[in-house]
Amino acid sequence: MKHKTQQEEEVAYGVTPAGDEQPVEQGEVIVAEEAPATVPAEQFDALKAERDALFDRLARLQAEFDNARKRQEREKQEFRDYATGNVVEQFLPVVDNFALALTASANAEQLRQGVELIVKQMDEVLRGLGVTVVPTVGEEFDPRVHEGLGTVEREDLPDHTVAEEIRKGYKIREKLLRPAMVRINSNPKQTEA
Repeated sequence: MKHKTQQEEEVAYGVTPAGDEQPVEQGEVIVAEEAPATVPAEQFDALKAERDALFDRLARLQAEFDNARKRQEREKQEFRDYATGNVVEQFLPVVDNFALALTASANAEQLRQGVELIVKQMDEVLRGLGVTVVPTVGEEFDPRVHEGLGTVEREDLPDHTVAEEIRKGYKIREKLLRPAMVRINSNPKQTEA
C-alpha cells in the first residue's frame, strides 16, 4: 500500500498554505473559478497539528483495543484452565482407585465390588458438579433427551415408553450433555383412544 506524503494529503484536501503553488496531477483539469481555498500559514499549521494529534490518538486507541482483545483472550483461557483444573482435581481420587483396582490381586467378585464402589464415587463427584442422570426406563420417550436405537415388544409397559437403557444420558442443570441411548417399547395390545 503506497502511503501519501504530507504534501499529497494536503493537495488531496485542497488546502495549502498561502503562497504555495499546488502541483497538477497528470490528466487533471484545473478550472480557474474553482481554485483550491488558501488559508493563512498559522491556521494551516494549526490544522496540521490537530490532524497529527488525531492520527496519534487513533493509533493509541487501536493499540489499546488490540491490548484489550489480547487480555480478554488470555483471561478467557486462564478461566477455562482454572475451571478444567477444578473438575479434574475432583476426578483424581477416582482415577487413583481404578489404578489400585488394576494392581489388586483379588477374585472376580471382589474386583466387581471394588469397581461398583468406584462407580458410586464417580456418581458422587458428578452430582457435586451438578450433573444428573437422564431418567430412562419407564419414562415416556422424549427425543430431546433420549436417543432411540430400536424397539422392543413388552406388554408390561405402555406404548412409546423407554423399555431399556443402553447408555446413560447426562444433564448439567437443565442443559443436556449427552442423550441417553434407549430402546422404546412397542405394546401391540395397547390402542390409542
